[in-house]
Amino acid sequence: MAGLNKILLIGNAGRDAELRYLASGTPQAQFSLAVNNRRKNQQTGDWEDQTEWFNIVVWGDTAERISQYITKGKQLFIEGRVQTRSWEDDQGQKHYRTEVIAQTIQLLGGPRDQSGDDWEGGSRSRSSGFESSHSRPRGSAREEIDLDDLPFE
Repeated sequence: MAGLNKILLIGNAGRDAELRYLASGTPQAQFSLAVNNRRKNQQTGDWEDQTEWFNIVVWGDTAERISQYITKGKQLFIEGRVQTRSWEDDQGQKHYRTEVIAQTIQLLGGPRDQSGDDWEGGSRSRSSGFESSHSRPRGSAREEIDLDDLPFE
């Protein structure tokens, strides 16, 4: 039986993307993503905000391209897959880390971020997408998000 490992997230970068190169020369970028959820407390009737944090990892050419655009607070749409890694430390204790391996990243919001700097080289489009060369063949169509169709904000 075939399986499916796919995650779609819309949230805000919790920190600037950090770009590094593995010993093999492969670029990797990492950052955290905060996804907020608002729900009504059944006992008090008050609205409560919940924030779920995700560790995002991007590989290859996409990592190099997005690292200059993803800064703390930037609103993003991410499509990817979930992966859990495990390792043992020097004391023999096992550690686990669950990450989202991003395959598509789109910057959301207006053409200027909150600081007033261009985030897309002066372009006037409402979103900019970055696709991992490891996830899809070049030239494939990617879905555009129409922000007017989103049920929030």
